[in-house]
Amino acid sequence: MAPSDTTHSLSNHFLFYTFFTVILSCSAFNSQDYSNALEKSILFFEGQRSGKLPSSQRLTWRADSGLSDGASSHVDLVGGYYDAGDNVKFGLPMAFTTTLLAWSVIEFGSSMHNHIENARAAIRWSTDYLLKASTATPGTLYVQIGDPNMDHKCWERPEDMDTPRQVYKVSTQNPGSDVAAETAAALAAASIVFKDSDPSYSTKLLHTAVKVFDFADRYRGSYSDSLNSVVCPFYCSYSGYHDELLWGASWIHRASHNASYLAYIQSNGHTMGADEDDYSFSWDDKRVGTKVLLSKGFLEKITSEFQLYKSHSDNYICSLLPGTSSFQAQYTPGGLLYKASESNLQYVTSTAFLLLTYAKYLRSNNGVVSCGTSMVTPEKLISQAKKQVDYILGDNPARMSYMVGFGERYPLHVHHRGSSIPSVHSHASRISCGDGFQYLYSRSPNPNVLVGAILGGPDNRDSFYDDRNNYQQSEPATYINAPFVGALAFFSGNTY
Repeated sequence: MAPSDTTHSLSNHFLFYTFFTVILSCSAFNSQDYSNALEKSILFFEGQRSGKLPSSQRLTWRADSGLSDGASSHVDLVGGYYDAGDNVKFGLPMAFTTTLLAWSVIEFGSSMHNHIENARAAIRWSTDYLLKASTATPGTLYVQIGDPNMDHKCWERPEDMDTPRQVYKVSTQNPGSDVAAETAAALAAASIVFKDSDPSYSTKLLHTAVKVFDFADRYRGSYSDSLNSVVCPFYCSYSGYHDELLWGASWIHRASHNASYLAYIQSNGHTMGADEDDYSFSWDDKRVGTKVLLSKGFLEKITSEFQLYKSHSDNYICSLLPGTSSFQAQYTPGGLLYKASESNLQYVTSTAFLLLTYAKYLRSNNGVVSCGTSMVTPEKLISQAKKQVDYILGDNPARMSYMVGFGERYPLHVHHRGSSIPSVHSHASRISCGDGFQYLYSRSPNPNVLVGAILGGPDNRDSFYDDRNNYQQSEPATYINAPFVGALAFFSGNTY
């Protein structure tokens, strides 16, 4: 029987991690620090939970919420995650978060040790919801709960929510190939995670992924066009849907090894971004992630047709590395990758994850990165990723950890409704939509610590303003944390 995607030989892991021990020898943090940060980065997802919380809930200042989600459309859509500091369940970023959490476990789960069960639980909290959203009504995918325009006019705990919980969907008549294909990717990636620990659940995930992908591919269109102001400008699909279709097919191919998805990638890749260089990876744009994912097949000499994806992955990596002929990334004076003034750390965590994943693929197959006439070894990628991870954890000019609850100094005024308002356990009476704003504008620290949350982060001069109303810098999001889980797992396991 062929080994599963989550099973690796001990010898390969020993060689891989021992090979990079020299990189970690002179570090602001040791493996125990990274393990501590890993635990917190997973714990954060418990603060974002919607639905009926389990007895195992560790962030105990949260309570049940959204228990009637879906009822207005006569479907059960309870569960899932709130995306950031609000109380809306946005399908596109939730699905992307799930894909990246799953990818983190697939590549680096063997280094998570006693945190692996909590990582799987974080994935399952989302996939249970995505399964319901995908299967409740034939020819339909439910993609959002809550009117964001109304939600953002309130500052209230999710437990007190009285804003409209409208149900939004894409269908054969009003397509959403982007959100549907990302949902398929999430379910397929998660099926790999659960292949050994829960085979029947894994089969259900993959079976549903195939159906959702077929829906995405057959009824093409952007969900932004179908839902307009409900998703824009919040999570507008600026990159279109071609990148998600190729991404979704790539994940189903990896999960199923079904030759029809290989044929799909080969037939459609050129029209879906395979020939384009792209320099960021996010909930909106999957092109770089797809290239790194597919490069594995070429490096392992399984799929020679994927050489194109390896070449473009190299181009992306070279763009990040100072001193190479195609270097073009922007870094702050303190060394942080800088892409955007709002929620910049989402690009930092996703980039760090891709650097480490690509380094793993290269090292496992004696590969290097081609940057013009120079060759870059996997150690360089690891080193570059480590600088970004360490910066986030506090090795930066401000000596500020941008992970809440980690280190001696971290942000106290987090742009997050549930965290900033007294818990229902300490303040049982309801706090209304308007009354909650006193907590948004308060100068007091958040009463509930959203442990593990990574915030938007500092500006292009390494400056950070710990102000709750400064959402560009102080708001957390699930898709900031998700790839960081994988990165932290790698560094926590460096001695294994």
